[in-house]
Amino acid sequence: MIRRQTSAFTSFSLSILFLLFSLSLLPFKPSLLPSQPLTLSSSQPNSTLPQTPPPCNNYIVRFLQYKPAEEHRDYLESSVRSDGWEWIERKNPSSKYPTDFGLVSIQEIARESVIGEIRKLGLVKDVNVDLTYRRGLLGQKRKGKAGAGDRAGVGAFVDGNKRPGKIFTAMSFSEGNGGGEYYSAISNSSIRWGRHFLMQKSQVTSLFGAEVLWSKGYTGAKVKMAIFDTGIRANHPHFRNIKERTNWTNEDTLNDNLGHGTFVAGVIAGGDAECLGFAPDTEIYAFRVFTDAQVSYTSWFLDAFNYAMATNMDVLNLSIGGPDYLDLPFVEKVWEITANNIIMVSAIGNDGPLYGTLNNPADQSDVIGVGGIDYNDHIASFSSRGMSTWEIPHGYGRIKPDVVAYGREIMGSKISTGCKSLSGTSVASPVVAGVVCLLVSVIPESRQKDILNPASMKQALVEGAAKLSGPNMYEQGAGRVDLLESFEILKNYQPRASIFPGVLDYTDCPYSWPFCRQPLYAGAMPVIFNATILNGMGVIGYVESPPTWHPSNEEGNLLSIHFTYSEVIWPWTGYLALHMQIKEEGSQFFGEIDGNVTLQVYSPPALGENRPRISTCVLHLKLKVVPTPERSKRVLWDQFHSIKYPPGYIPRDSLDVRNDILDWHGDHLHTNFHIMFNMLRDAGYFVETLGSPLTCFDAHQYGTLLLVDLEDEYFEEEIEKLRDDVISTGLGLAVFAEWYNVETMVKMRFFDDNTRSWWTPVTGGANIPALNDLLAPFGIAFGDKILNGDFSIDGEQSRYASGTDIVRFPAGGFVHSFPFLDSSESGATQNVLLTSGMTKADSPILGLLGVGDGRVAVYGDSNCLDSSHMVTNCYWLLRKILDYTSRNIRDPVLFSDSVKRDTRLHVEDNQLPLRRTDVNFSTYSAVVGKELICRSDSRYEIWGTKGYNLQVRGRNRKLPGYPLIDLGRGLNSTVDSSNLRHPKLPVKNKGDSGKGYLDLIYGDEAEAPVTIASHWLVPAVVSVTGLLLFLSFWRIRQKRRRRRKGSGSGRFTNL
Repeated sequence: MIRRQTSAFTSFSLSILFLLFSLSLLPFKPSLLPSQPLTLSSSQPNSTLPQTPPPCNNYIVRFLQYKPAEEHRDYLESSVRSDGWEWIERKNPSSKYPTDFGLVSIQEIARESVIGEIRKLGLVKDVNVDLTYRRGLLGQKRKGKAGAGDRAGVGAFVDGNKRPGKIFTAMSFSEGNGGGEYYSAISNSSIRWGRHFLMQKSQVTSLFGAEVLWSKGYTGAKVKMAIFDTGIRANHPHFRNIKERTNWTNEDTLNDNLGHGTFVAGVIAGGDAECLGFAPDTEIYAFRVFTDAQVSYTSWFLDAFNYAMATNMDVLNLSIGGPDYLDLPFVEKVWEITANNIIMVSAIGNDGPLYGTLNNPADQSDVIGVGGIDYNDHIASFSSRGMSTWEIPHGYGRIKPDVVAYGREIMGSKISTGCKSLSGTSVASPVVAGVVCLLVSVIPESRQKDILNPASMKQALVEGAAKLSGPNMYEQGAGRVDLLESFEILKNYQPRASIFPGVLDYTDCPYSWPFCRQPLYAGAMPVIFNATILNGMGVIGYVESPPTWHPSNEEGNLLSIHFTYSEVIWPWTGYLALHMQIKEEGSQFFGEIDGNVTLQVYSPPALGENRPRISTCVLHLKLKVVPTPERSKRVLWDQFHSIKYPPGYIPRDSLDVRNDILDWHGDHLHTNFHIMFNMLRDAGYFVETLGSPLTCFDAHQYGTLLLVDLEDEYFEEEIEKLRDDVISTGLGLAVFAEWYNVETMVKMRFFDDNTRSWWTPVTGGANIPALNDLLAPFGIAFGDKILNGDFSIDGEQSRYASGTDIVRFPAGGFVHSFPFLDSSESGATQNVLLTSGMTKADSPILGLLGVGDGRVAVYGDSNCLDSSHMVTNCYWLLRKILDYTSRNIRDPVLFSDSVKRDTRLHVEDNQLPLRRTDVNFSTYSAVVGKELICRSDSRYEIWGTKGYNLQVRGRNRKLPGYPLIDLGRGLNSTVDSSNLRHPKLPVKNKGDSGKGYLDLIYGDEAEAPVTIASHWLVPAVVSVTGLLLFLSFWRIRQKRRRRRKGSGSGRFTNL
């Protein structure tokens, strides 16, 4: 009895202690700051660290009105109650003018509260990080041979590590006396260029006939030219008219110590006989926005832009660019610049010959984007190609560049005296800027502001340009600038609106590529053509009524066009998208359809006018139509489930590419998969694009659904429909996956000093957990190895570049395996052992399977189809796969008995790759937290519905492994992760201390968010448990006391 009472007392005491411990956990609240890198140290835990001031970052506060900076400062200081911030005085030439933004320094510890308070203020538009721009203005001569993308990586990534500054691409570079060398990722060879393009150097001005206008007295006089670059030195002998030099950097100098700004100015307005500029009498305003280290900040640009508007610049040249078209303070300020009637010219980028590599701001429709050509009128291999990728996946990109100009071995001014040659689109850009200055001076000064604006100048340039034979519209735009033709257009110009391009001609190949490569036919997905509206009548315009299709003959009635367009055209430009389908009654028609699309635009009356300005725009169509192809020849490409940068950190598919780690080329049939598209057309396949969920296509119409390098999730309805499409409808399914390894993704994170945050990959090269869900009905799954190596099938040599492995496959299927090294974090130990002489194990990478009436083929690597950084292509394999999935033609090698599986390939669920739980995937996903709906890139009859044969009501998608997150919250929002699966975590390093309860949740994951619900949920559950134990023991004691009272004193004597 004594033992029982003692035990009860001990349990009671323990319950009290447990309760006290549990309650002590509740006050624990993790920091709301972004996660910081874990630093391991061998120093004593109690050692005293030196005190350092709290870290501060600069933020741009944009206001709704222009006011003196002092008023904005007083407003913030009187309205913001939180401490930990201060106003930064900006001492530069724009200080005397009203501004629409302020720069504040905010301590990191107070960031959330201060920014939250500022954003709630009525006169504040938004708050953004003061981004850093860093670029390679003058390229270095290469030493040795490097991989593709080297030049694109200058200033952004070096050997896989991000350099300080905003992500950008390289601009001009020197090719040297021996000629330059550029590595082509497409041909896997080096392309050499040099002086052999021109036996002797010509004046670039003479190639455009500038002497003709000089002889007429037009030399750019009284044109105010703003050059945003590295500055210029005073009293430079090459320039007649340097009006003003301003410095916007934190360096105390106005001089150009790099030479790029001087060179650009020389191309525009140089007066030296060896390197003449186009407009020698142009007034030069040199804006030094880059330091000697080639660094700039968004706030410097915003101040400089405001000053350019306040001082009424006419033309602005900006030879910078990068892939981030979502840097809103910068992008919107560019809109404001052009809205203030400043003609902006910008380089399209040096990321060619890859497609989908346009740089911002040149990819904006209100900016004149310039590409580069050589002296033989060939598109320079370095010149970036279109289309624009803003509109993907639901729409189709615009045509860019607008025009091209000579950009190879162009002569310009040196820093102090003399001339030199440079190449790049940032050289072609000042060529066009010089042409623009010359054209502005043609118009009498009294009429310049009435006639000249960003739209009218672009009209003159694109309508006067000479179309080159060979390049397509996404390589050359309207063609090579023609100064004299544009001069003739401007002489008689009357304000009007127009459409660029004005013609879509399916018979004009290759210029109209990709449209001319595949005719229209009934039953196809809509073909989208995205044209630009140029409104020379005013900064703002309106589309008066919906566009109209006017067929030239009766056959034209077989064409059905739906239009999406800008109802409000601002600034100066808008878009007109044609969604074209052939009606069902045209399923057997073969021939051409001709006609015009008309659109009426009006703008408010100009000063002194009483009536609105009205103009009718015309887009001429000449289309080829063929009978609907048989099902086996039709392939559907899934664009909907592709995610790109920006906005998400989507890593490059091949991890061997160290200097271009972002997947920013669009992953579209007509960007970095354009060579594959051409191959499929040559093989007789008709390839269509699906930009909506998989419920939005009729599987009876297609032989194969092609899924390549996809990063997004899938709706449950998509998974169910695809299973039925394959098994019951006979649809073929071909999947090309990519690497996915959580530990490797964690290692790939980096701190971005632009956004002052840690960047971690949203997913791997492909989203393997999502693909595994999609393939689960067929018994197929991919693993998390990262495999590399060479292999051969039927004499075809191929490179497996950062691909994944197959870990599940049914018996009876055909599986090809090869000995590869696993470069993932988990495979590193295995590879070390292999170097000691062990044999590499075969990894399954290719599987083919018949399922019901359909067929499935899976392959673990897509790099061999992607022209961005291709090592070797596998088009031969794709053709064999499509022969099987679409027509059940079995290649004897692929279907050899030696690779047929007698038993299934299988791993347990807990060995499959897991989703990351520490990223806010809904921010980038078109599925997670979104509604399933068919958009305007699907067949007209299902626009706005859930798709074919679906009667379910719309709802948001919530997946296991992802929270359903309100998109109104930020990236560091609190999310309920109590029901999430957690990824495998990195191995614990030696010297790690013991784990607290947070470590039990996250292990050693440095990316673990610190604001999730688990951080209060765990102590709460423990506390409630302790409370219940306490109440239980308390009730037991109370019962025993009542028993003792009723049993007499004899019981107490035993005690």
